[in-house]
Amino acid sequence: MRAVVAVICGLYGLVIGSFLNVVIWRVPRKESIVSPSSHCPECDARIAVRDNIPVFSWVALRGRCRNCGSHISMRYPLIEVLTAVLWAAVGVRFYNSWALPNYLLLAAALIALSAIDLEHYILPNRIIYPVGFASVPLLAFASGLEHDWSAFGRACLGAVIAFAFFFVVHVLQPRGMGFGDVRLSALLGLNLAWLGWGELAGGLFFGFVYGAVIGLVLMALGSRGRNQRIPFGPFLAAGTMTFVLFGNQLLDWYRSLGHR
Repeated sequence: MRAVVAVICGLYGLVIGSFLNVVIWRVPRKESIVSPSSHCPECDARIAVRDNIPVFSWVALRGRCRNCGSHISMRYPLIEVLTAVLWAAVGVRFYNSWALPNYLLLAAALIALSAIDLEHYILPNRIIYPVGFASVPLLAFASGLEHDWSAFGRACLGAVIAFAFFFVVHVLQPRGMGFGDVRLSALLGLNLAWLGWGELAGGLFFGFVYGAVIGLVLMALGSRGRNQRIPFGPFLAAGTMTFVLFGNQLLDWYRSLGHR
């Protein structure tokens, strides 16, 4: 059953990844994600169905628009593959849980937010707020069906704690952390704390670790100066998904260290 759910989630992930590419392109430009239909940003030609098949179409067209021949970014198939892989992994992790839809939504949102933050240095409210408003009833629904209302209460408290912590960090170091990260932290706290307090602490902590390590590597390579800003959203997303997917194993390993 786990394998079946993973395969189904992975296949749907390819389709959702194609939609996320639309979100990543249009949301920062304040365009509708519904209309018009997919089109080439260079020649404005409508993309035919046969040219809109995830991954396959990009490979078949060799990364070029059929109409004008302009280059199509490698980002498009990468986002589709990443979404498929993450959705399959979420399917493995939550194949027997009513929380599966919520964490699929979270994974998709974090991919879109990370891509936008890397390119535009923003975390749009048009993504954070709707996903947050959807996560609350989805997690409540899962808690009710799994007869564990304590998880939902913990999730709500976790959102408040994460927001408060990041808000203080933002006030103390506004140049180091934008308010978009503060808003995102509430969504992450909600989803991590539903799984447990250890997942909340570990997911947010790993976000800082990832950011520090990558930041030091980039500075060592000369790609970033000490005063240049590095988008923090992708690292928070990576830390969160690390503990959403592997939190049990990581926490068990950490606890085992105390018994040696």
